[in-house]
Amino acid sequence: MNEELEQYILGHIDPEGDYLHRLYRATHLHTLHGRMASGHLQGRLLRMIVRMIRPKNILEVGTFSGYSAICMAEGLDEGGKVYTYEINDEQEDFTRPWIEGSDVADKIVFAIGDAITEAPRLGIVFDMAFIDGDKRTYIEAYEMALGVVRHGGFILADNTLWDGHVVDRAYDRDKQTHGIEAFNDFVAADSRVERVILPLRDGLTIIRKL
Repeated sequence: MNEELEQYILGHIDPEGDYLHRLYRATHLHTLHGRMASGHLQGRLLRMIVRMIRPKNILEVGTFSGYSAICMAEGLDEGGKVYTYEINDEQEDFTRPWIEGSDVADKIVFAIGDAITEAPRLGIVFDMAFIDGDKRTYIEAYEMALGVVRHGGFILADNTLWDGHVVDRAYDRDKQTHGIEAFNDFVAADSRVERVILPLRDGLTIIRKL
């Protein structure tokens, strides 16, 4: 998508909102990988998907700066919760104040830790999961999510086109790219789910557990 078309789209969807705009800007200024934040278009899509599915409990694997968690929490009905895990403890000092300062702080449970091992210990049946963590462990995160998401629930996986690297043989030895490729192949052959890949930003796979 070229920049002109992207700006056209952004001008014709719901606004990002001042708080999220400031968070996105701060993420780019104060973290090494600012582009990992979901951003305006994907953020509004996540909120819309939550409004459509109307989940009670959402699991997020990979909080980063908290942008996507806030967007999903904005779409929740009263009483809904986003349980979000960030494995990088150095991210906490940046992320926690932004989550706690948001209008939806009461809908977000933020924890530092490995969601693959920690989330199942909650004993919660989730209606939706959003996987956006370490690409090298996407299959492990997916299997964990399948175990805690209800039948008929949804798993979203981000970055599944990985900037086009999944079809670029120059990246065959890159471990992150290999992780995404292995995940995509694994999900494509999984009879437990139905799936579709949206070519939005860096690729978003929507998976429904049968």
